[in-house]
Formats: sequence, structure tokens, C-alpha cells
Amino acid sequence: MNRERDLVIRGAREHNLKNISLTLPRNRFIVVTGLSGSGKSSLAFDTIYAEGQRRYVESLSAYARQFLGQMEKPDVDRIEGLSPAISIEQKTSSRNPRSTVGTMTEVYDYLRLLFARVGIPHCHQCGREISQQTIHQIQERVLSLPEGTRVAVLAPVVRGRKGEHRKVFETVEREGFVRVRVDGEIMDVDPAPKLDKRKKHDIEIVVDRLTVGPKHAKRISESLEAAGRFSDGLVMLSLPGDREMLFSQQFACPYCHVSFGEITPRMFSFNSPYGACESCGGLGSRMDFNLTLLVPDPSLTLDGGALAPMGKLKGDWGRSRLEALGDLLGFELDIAFNRLTPKQRDAVLWGVDDEVTVKLDFERITGEYRTRYEGLIPWLRRRHHNTSSESVRRWIETFMTVEPCSDCKGSRLKPESLAVKVAGMNIAEVCRLSVKEARRALDGLELQGNAALVAQPILQELDGDGRLAGDHVGAVAERQAEHIVNGIHPRLPGVGVGAKRN
Repeated sequence: MNRERDLVIRGAREHNLKNISLTLPRNRFIVVTGLSGSGKSSLAFDTIYAEGQRRYVESLSAYARQFLGQMEKPDVDRIEGLSPAISIEQKTSSRNPRSTVGTMTEVYDYLRLLFARVGIPHCHQCGREISQQTIHQIQERVLSLPEGTRVAVLAPVVRGRKGEHRKVFETVEREGFVRVRVDGEIMDVDPAPKLDKRKKHDIEIVVDRLTVGPKHAKRISESLEAAGRFSDGLVMLSLPGDREMLFSQQFACPYCHVSFGEITPRMFSFNSPYGACESCGGLGSRMDFNLTLLVPDPSLTLDGGALAPMGKLKGDWGRSRLEALGDLLGFELDIAFNRLTPKQRDAVLWGVDDEVTVKLDFERITGEYRTRYEGLIPWLRRRHHNTSSESVRRWIETFMTVEPCSDCKGSRLKPESLAVKVAGMNIAEVCRLSVKEARRALDGLELQGNAALVAQPILQELDGDGRLAGDHVGAVAERQAEHIVNGIHPRLPGVGVGAKRN
């Protein structure tokens, strides 16, 4: 026996162990097998691991131990050669449709953190990169222009909106400004320009006109601040040659008016309303009506049962409404569904905005009234949502299939979340890569400055090489102990000596 290389257990009597003594070689992968109830878990978890956990807690200061409580010694005479231990408990895979391999292994948590800290937001409409710039950064950009350049500092207050905008001009004049630029032309505020209310207009306040140079740095800063104050953080510079520069103090696209809130990890979680696609609720798919189930035989006529949910039409409300739609669009109910024009088929399935005249000729009800034809699919969707009958809901679902979400294309996230990119990829594209491809992509990240410093520990956790081996376990344990003492974790940490990780 080599005490430096072996783990020695003497007199283990925990639970159903009968005074077991054995020697286990260190630095080996050891499998303990046996029948159910033979004491495998009692030896591995309740004896070896429990003793390692207890020794770790006792090694902490009295102040730290008060948060952890007293831990009992397992029923064993002695254990020698026991080093810091971790326990990965047996756990079956979840049947939750929201769970993935990434969420269960916590890899996705680190990916969310990576994208929240070093991801670059883009406009999900035009694809332009969006950056948050301070007044000082905008000032430096202005001062980088050739000295002596004449610039006008503008505050965009109206961008592509119809109307006469009289109140805008009144506000501008009240604030003490004398000039505005309307649709590219500079003019006086007094008298207020008369605009065509049917056309879209761009209006910018002319905050200042100055010459670029170091001696005007303070004036430039004050003018930029004033411009941003009147235009929700947007600042425009008009340069010679009809050139323009547009800046934003917020995470917002100055061209499409798409704005970002604070970029946080929850923005990339499909289990959170802050990140989940609003159409599918973060599932990536949804049940929707299938045309082949709604119209299984397009060669049938409308009154002959082409629409499966309605069957063969009789003298009822459904037939009356279809007849009214036929009168509006010019078709009869004895025509085959596949002989209708595309417009007529769409109207039958999805409805029309125009009102139709429904004629009633029932035994007790006669007359006519005007209403909007709802369409087969909206009618079924409304009944499926409102019905309290489980049998009706199951019947409607016989015409539905699970399809990828048409909005997020299966990515499960909002457009704003997918517009944040690292190395040109959004988080959904990274998740679609194989493990080898994802690791290669993350290893090849070229980050500079603060982004590199912030990303380094996150990438180390994602990489996982040696994360739970050798001296690194002790370092992780020390960090986790600090978290406990500081009140970050009210219970034992996830990784470390004597710490369980599920």
C-alpha cells in the first residue's frame, strides 16, 4: 500500500455496509458495481464523499462555518488519503420541451453570459451595427475631422413622419432655437414652415454651426449635449459636400428607430419572457393548422365536403356564410376546391376584410344581415383558444401539426436577441454547431481590449479543459467558499470540496 497513491477506507458501516475495509488506487477511473441495495451509494456518496465534505467545512473559519451548519461524521473508523472531492449525482434527462443539452450542462448559461458581455448588437431590420456612444466619444470623433472643417450640429426631432408638425416648431422656438432643417433645407423657425400633412418629413434642430478645432472642444461638447437632450440621444452632423454623420447615445439604430434595452444574460434565455420568441413562447415550434388536413381531397366541392372540419354542407349558418362569400367573390359551392382561384381559396381559409351579405332562409328564421366573413382557420383558432371543452379542443387539434415557428425559424429567441453577435454569429447559430465546430469557433475568437479581459474567464469555463482536475479544484473551492461567506450562495456551492453538483 502506498499512502500517497491510495485511498484507504477502514470499517465503513454507513447504512447497510457491514464493516467494509478496502483500498482504492488514486488517479484511476473506478467503477463500483453490484445489486440494488448492496451498498454502492452508501460507500461512494454517504461515506467517501460525505467525509470529504465534512473535512472541507471544518477547514473553514468559524465565521464561514456558521452559515453551513454542523455536519456529522459518517460511520467509518478512518479514511486516509482523502483529497478534495466533488460529487456528480445521478440524474435522468428532463422531458421538459424547453430543456436542451446546453441548458442541462450549464454550457448555455456561459454562452448567454458571453453574448451579454462582449456581444455586438445589430439592428434586426437593416443589419447595421449598433453602438452606444458617450458625448465624449462623439466629441473625439468630431475632433478627428480635419481641422477647419465646417460642421452643423443637428438634433433630429422628426424622422419620416407625416403631418404639419406645428407643435414641434412651437417647441423649438420656445427653447430658443432660431433655425431648423426641414427635408434637407435650412430655414427659420419664425415664421413656422408650412408642411404638407400628407407627406413624410424629416426635421432637425440646428443647434450650432462651428469650425472643428481644439480651441472649440468645449463648445462642441456643449452643442452635442444639447442636441442629444432634444432628440432622445440622437446627434447628427452635417458636413461639407452633403455628407452626414449620425450618432446615438443609446443602443438604438438611428436609421430604423430600433432600440435595445440593457443587454443582459436573460435576454438570450428562451425560458424568460425577456428573451423568448413572442410567437412560440420560446419553444421554437408551435401547433398550427395543416392545409392537407383541412382540405384532404381538393377535388371535392365545397358543399361536398372539401373542408374537412365542416363536412358536407347543409342548410346551416356555415353554408349561408360561404354562399355570401361566393356572391362577393364570384364562385358557387358546387365547384371543386382546387378549381377556385388563389384569391378565392385564401378567402375561404383566411377570411376577407370586406363585409358580406348573409341571406337566411331557415324554417323559423328568414332575412339577411351584413357581417365580415371570418375564414375557416381564424374560426377554428378562436374556438381552440376559447373553448372549455377538452373534446372540442382535441377535435380541432386533429387538423393541426407541430411546425417550426415562422417568426424565429426555430431559434426560440426574439429578433433583438438574435441581432447580438459574437464573431459574426448569433447565439442560436453557435448552438447549431457541433461540439467540435463550436469549440473551434470560440477558440478562434479575436477580441481586443476590455472585451478580451471580460471574455477570458467565460471562455475558460466553456472550454472545460482540466476545470475539475488537480489544483484547480482547490482554487474553485476557495472562490465558492468566498461566495458563501459573502452571502452569494445560501447553501453549499456547486463545485468544490464536499460540494454536490447536480
